Amino acid sequence: MLRYLTAGESHGKALVAIVDGLPAGLPVAAEDVNRDLARRQSGYGRGGRMKIEKDGVEFLAGIRQGLTLGSPVAMLIANRDWGNWAAVMAAEAPSAATPVDEDGEPVRGDPRVTKVVTRPRPGHADLAGALKYGHRDLRNVLERASARETAARVAVGALAKRLLAEVGIGVWSYVVDIGGVAFDPAGLDPVEAHRRADASELRCPDPETTARMRARIDEAKRRGDSVGGIFEIVVTGAPAGLGSHVQWDRKLDGRLARALMSIQAMKGVEVGLGFAGARLGGQAVHDEIVPDPERGRQGLAPFGRPTNRAGGIEGGMTNGEPIVVRVAQKPISTLAHPLRSVDLATGEPVEAAYERSDVCAVPAGSVIGEAVVAIEVAAALLEKVGGDSLAEVKAHLDATRRLQAELVRR
Repeated sequence: MLRYLTAGESHGKALVAIVDGLPAGLPVAAEDVNRDLARRQSGYGRGGRMKIEKDGVEFLAGIRQGLTLGSPVAMLIANRDWGNWAAVMAAEAPSAATPVDEDGEPVRGDPRVTKVVTRPRPGHADLAGALKYGHRDLRNVLERASARETAARVAVGALAKRLLAEVGIGVWSYVVDIGGVAFDPAGLDPVEAHRRADASELRCPDPETTARMRARIDEAKRRGDSVGGIFEIVVTGAPAGLGSHVQWDRKLDGRLARALMSIQAMKGVEVGLGFAGARLGGQAVHDEIVPDPERGRQGLAPFGRPTNRAGGIEGGMTNGEPIVVRVAQKPISTLAHPLRSVDLATGEPVEAAYERSDVCAVPAGSVIGEAVVAIEVAAALLEKVGGDSLAEVKAHLDATRRLQAELVRR
């Protein structure tokens, strides 16, 4: 079973990820991870933090001489801004009480005083987290709720993508909407769309749409506002039968939706036609099944679909077509022109707190989405075919494909 955990706070010393269940013999290099970490930090509309942090991974365990060992992989991503936050985020109890002046007031400028947050931001985890855990300083919530945590998930996803690539499965993403400025990727090969997206400052494959998206972000920035958007993820090469129909928690579409909705700021997921299919009749929604001799010559089950409205998943399982999911990302909740809030220290109405933030993080969202989709698909693959080494995984997958092809000919 492929599983992982992350730890770390936004302004803490480092982020840590532990990945358990990767097969032995998987070729891995730090560059594989660092490439995706850099992609996560890119994009027009990002905040000042991206100029400070240049993320890089350090492997602590589970990899030797470029190959996974089959044991848990531990990774560390240092926070370069830690030196400015060491007193505020120190794990040890302070050696002295918060300093006060001759009038008994907290000393201005002391970070233990100035970095306390008591004004929750609408749309953020601040208030709900404080009520749940009993925190008076909202920093105890926001540090972990921050999207900085996703750097660790992107690192895990890079390893999952490396495994998938070894068996011919690709995970691709691109942005299709920012603040209502939309691009229709219909008819564009997902690999080509991904390639163009990586060359775009907004991860949109179309230059003309990118220019209009950029103008939309500039408009929001002038108003002290933020914008969200939609990105699409496509998985190619996945065999039929990943996931299962037999229990609710084994359905792959449900697992993908859960993983994607767990990313900070995500508010909606659709597979294939998604919500649009609810407004159509069945004949316009379901994908017909037709003979496909070319697939048969490739050693696969010899049938295909002229359309892919189901997004590659039927009954909670992959059907051999590309997996297609779209994700709606809300605008960032930290605003330069803050909304109304209440100060937890006084109960008085105030403006919400503001910390350095992005105007738009949708391009980063698409890279994070890639990561969590890759993790879930890799986990489903290993559950389906098994194998303690990469060689076993490949052999078992080849056997699975042969059996599926033979089933049709019986």
